[in-house]
Amino acid sequence: MPHHLIARPDTCHWGYFAPDLKPVIEVLSGEAVVIDTVSGAPAVLPQGPEWDVLPEHAAIHAECPLPLGNGHILTGPVAIQGAEPGDALQVDIDAIDLRTNWGWNIIRPLSGALPEDFHETTLLHIPLDKETQTAHLPWGTDLKLSPFFGVMGVAPPSEWGMVTSIIPRAMGGNLDCKELTAGTTLFLPVFQKGGLFSTGDGHALQGDGEVNVTAIETSLTGTFRLTVRKDMQLSMPMAETPTHFMTFGIDPDLDQAAKQALRAMIDLICDRRNLSREQAYALCSITCDLRISQIVNQHKGVHAMLPKEAL
Repeated sequence: MPHHLIARPDTCHWGYFAPDLKPVIEVLSGEAVVIDTVSGAPAVLPQGPEWDVLPEHAAIHAECPLPLGNGHILTGPVAIQGAEPGDALQVDIDAIDLRTNWGWNIIRPLSGALPEDFHETTLLHIPLDKETQTAHLPWGTDLKLSPFFGVMGVAPPSEWGMVTSIIPRAMGGNLDCKELTAGTTLFLPVFQKGGLFSTGDGHALQGDGEVNVTAIETSLTGTFRLTVRKDMQLSMPMAETPTHFMTFGIDPDLDQAAKQALRAMIDLICDRRNLSREQAYALCSITCDLRISQIVNQHKGVHAMLPKEAL
């Protein structure tokens, strides 16, 4: 049976990653852990008997500090035995399940991709059907869910100290990449002993860009298999789906994020095939898609997707 990490005040940290966070559980390399998460500050919780509000949600609000004033509720960290700085952590996302029958989306003044266009706070509570895996939008549209975790990351380098969960960085964090659904694998560079993996920011459905800052935010349970990779040296996250290899770019400038993702993909191609950088560059232009993960987390995200059949 996999380990089960329940979301509660003593297993969650709110709004930050830190190099000195104590692990709440330790697993062997290659073991699976089921991690419960919750999503949202007190202001977004719905009222009424029709909504399945988890009892631990309010307890986490009451007992977990919010030292940086904003950010995501994260469950963890999980230490993986044998993980050392310079290793990579392989995160196989085996399953993702809804924990509640609702999600939320909010527009806030001065935020999002169009802050000059939208000036009022608008909060939507969106019913989620666990059986049909469907969201029922308030204006009558039903959409098929594709859940994933917006935040998956390890502890940052010691010299960074405490960092906000809002900005994605080399240790992962708020990647907000909708491709990272069940059946995919994320690879993260390790900066601290044990790796110290945390996750949260559950999304039931999101478009590339996440333009108003929120997806359908919700509380999810994930089953993750965490494996230390001594044979990989990474400086940035990478990922793999059943059909694609993925590299990431993260930068305040979207152009620079795109260049970062593209250069990483060229490196990946050259590592896996006996091609020159010029040939790999040409292959990217022919077959690789550059997609915007998100443009609303201060540092923009781009993910490059190369079909496996191209290699």
